[in-house]
Amino acid sequence: MDFVIPYICVAAAAFITTFACVPLAKRIAIRLDAVDYPSKRRINKVPIPRMGGIAVFAGLIVAFIVQLLGTWYLGWPPVLVPHPSMEINYPLLGMSFLLIFLTGAIDDVIQLRPRAKLAGQLIAAGCAVASGVAIHSIVNPFGTDYIQLGWFAYPITAIYLVAYTNIINLIDGLDGLAAGISCIAALSMFSFAVLAGRVDAAALALALAGACIAFLRYNFHPASIFLGDSGALLLGFALGTVSLLNVSRTAALTSLIIPLVVAGVPIIDTLAAIIRRMRAHVSIGQADKGHIQHRLIQEGYDQRQAVLLIYAWCILLSLGAAAINQADIWLRIVIFIVLLVSSAAFAMRLHMFEPVLRHHYNPKTQQDEIVTPDNPAFAEEEAAQRELKREMHEQRRDSLEKVLRRDRSDKKR
Repeated sequence: MDFVIPYICVAAAAFITTFACVPLAKRIAIRLDAVDYPSKRRINKVPIPRMGGIAVFAGLIVAFIVQLLGTWYLGWPPVLVPHPSMEINYPLLGMSFLLIFLTGAIDDVIQLRPRAKLAGQLIAAGCAVASGVAIHSIVNPFGTDYIQLGWFAYPITAIYLVAYTNIINLIDGLDGLAAGISCIAALSMFSFAVLAGRVDAAALALALAGACIAFLRYNFHPASIFLGDSGALLLGFALGTVSLLNVSRTAALTSLIIPLVVAGVPIIDTLAAIIRRMRAHVSIGQADKGHIQHRLIQEGYDQRQAVLLIYAWCILLSLGAAAINQADIWLRIVIFIVLLVSSAAFAMRLHMFEPVLRHHYNPKTQQDEIVTPDNPAFAEEEAAQRELKREMHEQRRDSLEKVLRRDRSDKKR
């Protein structure tokens, strides 16, 4: 029971601090005009401040301070203890959290260009990798040796962190969605960390969960504040860091797959966004309304119902990840395939891979435009695309028939 008390205090500190700081975050956001105003791209109907990350970041800082004070004065077990195979520079790791928060906060205020925003994320990820969280080798699943990553370990780990950061940011489209998904993922990772004896990962995951639960009080529909990039980037970065702290310098393939399964919903949503934009021949960075939350709203669900349905999907994947963590190798493969196929089927049922943007040449303006389904030109472009596919199919069939006729003719000779 003694080891539970520090975790409860850390989670409570993050919860209370975040809860108390949200009103302050609102005032700062309004003062800086970091506000989401209603538009065609947004679901909110009234202006809502978007710097909720201030409260979440404050919650994590106070949780860390409480843990330190407990270790120094109350005899709590220290949590800044890495796996024996890793050497973690925790102050440098903390600096990476500050950098990702500042990147998001600046973007909330002045709307950074995509390249500048990515540069900030890469610097934060590089700082984290330099602190020692890089994975240097992977256990070969088909043998007893190891796959050595060498110097590739550093860029691969940095890219992993940036990707994890952005999948949470991209799915932040409904009230309470990103915070709720992050809470579920953090609690799942906490359980894995406890089982593996990774006290640093466990403490960070639980502090993150406490901060998310507190923030949901203000962020669940109808939201009075949004996470903004200051919060969404921070949550994704923190989850990615927890997943890396949960493994050792030499990682088993299963330990790398589990955090991907836990974050399966935002990963599938991001993958679907890339595919449908490529199919429509528009920029991958072009925003659209084809994300899972938009599709559920189009299916007739209200915001609360859509968010709760996504929560249920995340919980199902987290339970599947827990089963993978405890099962033997062949059962792990079966569970993973079942989760993958069922999630892909659900995504296809929602038409998440279907384009929601099309290029259209406007003869009046003599310019190429990006049109959405509410524009009559969208249906025209879809029909033209179907006709093009039909013609290509007929051409391939005719070519195949010619080859078959030639083959039959050669045989007769």
